[in-house]
Amino acid sequence: MTLPPAGQRDPSRAPVVSVAIPTYNRADFLRQTLAGIVAQQFPRDHFEVLVIDNNSTDHTRAVVAEFAGAHPAPRYLREERQGLDHARNRAITEARGRVLLFGDDDILVRPDWIAQMAVPLLADEPTRSIGAVGGEVIPVFPDGLPDWVREWHAPLAFRADLGPLDGRHSPMGANLAFPTWVFEKLGPFHTALDRAAGNYFSGGDSEMIRRVRTAGLQVWFAPAAAVHHQMPASRTTFRYASRHAFDSARSRVIDRAGQPGAAGYLTGRFLGNVAKSLGFLILALLNTLILRRGAAKKALVRAWRSCGYLYQIPRSAFGKV
Repeated sequence: MTLPPAGQRDPSRAPVVSVAIPTYNRADFLRQTLAGIVAQQFPRDHFEVLVIDNNSTDHTRAVVAEFAGAHPAPRYLREERQGLDHARNRAITEARGRVLLFGDDDILVRPDWIAQMAVPLLADEPTRSIGAVGGEVIPVFPDGLPDWVREWHAPLAFRADLGPLDGRHSPMGANLAFPTWVFEKLGPFHTALDRAAGNYFSGGDSEMIRRVRTAGLQVWFAPAAAVHHQMPASRTTFRYASRHAFDSARSRVIDRAGQPGAAGYLTGRFLGNVAKSLGFLILALLNTLILRRGAAKKALVRAWRSCGYLYQIPRSAFGKV
């Protein structure tokens, strides 16, 4: 995939910001997201909205059509290569703005969201020292939040003011902006870490953030650009939590396997997670015996995360995904 050089884009006609919403079978959540985006307090001619439909089978296209009278009207794009990062990469090729702002298809945004995310990158254009800006992500639970999963869902809260993050912190892809020149310099998202139908892989965003930092660029955090990330009941079940834990562990291994010093790191992780999986299984059994069902579920989810490491590390050692 190649991008036209920035100098070949017509600045007199191009928008300043491209907002990209990859989506898969969340039409009703998408409607709420688009309603907030088309109501932004940002110059109408200075942003565009791209909806990248990654093979949805619901009424996604009809929802996008509901906003045909908005200014700007969302542009519907169908991406048939399955996976979140394939959809993100399609947005990169289609975006006309100087800033590419990614949002999830189930976020609720404030009226100044685009401005809060884009202004740091636009102000930095003369120096090109900032490679990404992440916004705050606040989980909300329209169907309620079970106590046993509460500790896994909290705002990022990396810092209270706008500014750079240290290397310990990586923003979330649910609310993440890049200057488009970053993709010309570093290339597209890594699709082996895709979240797709049937799995809960993650890591494409954090892998890109690592590339940004390796290139000597800063990653900033914008707490005022907060979005509410909707978490329905289907995402607070034991089935979801355990599968997410397993696949997240696998994606971390796949990501780490391509980095220097991976062999020693993965060997240590394998041995450590043998012990962890057994320990968490024993803890789950004990909590079950004393009727602490929530604690038992938490221990089982942690055991299943360890199993994700144990499953993927040998596969990665032999070059498999």
